[in-house]
Amino acid sequence: MTGRLGEDRDLDYGRQAAERCGLMLVAQIKKTLGGDLGRVERVVKLGVFVNSAADFTDQPKVANGASELMQALFGEAGRHARSAVGVPALPLGAAVEVDAVVAIRS
Repeated sequence: MTGRLGEDRDLDYGRQAAERCGLMLVAQIKKTLGGDLGRVERVVKLGVFVNSAADFTDQPKVANGASELMQALFGEAGRHARSAVGVPALPLGAAVEVDAVVAIRS
């Protein structure tokens, strides 16, 4: 999902992009853990980067797309700290990029 929020993309598009980024993170976590998402102890932190116009200020609302997904999938363990920042560009024109710190059980 590409584009710049507040320029050629709207808030709803950004929330969807953040949710899809969250789904990709979960897929990577699952693969790394050999398919056992039960080993996720806690989603510690999400960092959400929003490709946004200078006057777009709803980055936290965009980030809710990923945050709400983590809570829906992991329950209390999905509650996390979060940063949401606007940036002037992301690689390949992506609308949103999300990184995560996740604690896992051995």
